[in-house]
Amino acid sequence: MTDAALQIRETRHGLVIRLHVQPRARRSEISGIYNGALKIKVTAPPVDDAANRAVVEYLASLLGVSKSKISIRSGTRSKDKVLLIKNISLEELHKKLGIHS
Repeated sequence: MTDAALQIRETRHGLVIRLHVQPRARRSEISGIYNGALKIKVTAPPVDDAANRAVVEYLASLLGVSKSKISIRSGTRSKDKVLLIKNISLEELHKKLGIHS
C-alpha cells in the first residue's frame, strides 16, 4: 500500500485521517485506499453505533493505542469518517499500517 493518495494531517492534537468504512464485512481488515481515505472493513452492522465502535476498537488494537486515544471527529452516521488519533507519530502509523512513504 502506498500513501500517495492517502490524506493524513499532523496537528498539535494528533493525526487526522480520513476513513471509508464498509460495515457487515466477513472480517475486519484494512483493504486499501479509497478516494484519499483509508478503507476499513468491519464485521459490525451500521446500527446503534456498532460499526463506529468496531472501527475504534480495530484501529486501537492494530496501532497499539488505547481506544480513548481515537475519536471520530465527523461522519458518525456516514461511511466516510474523519478520525483523530492521539499518541502516535506519522512514522509509527505508516509502519503499523504497512504504508511506505
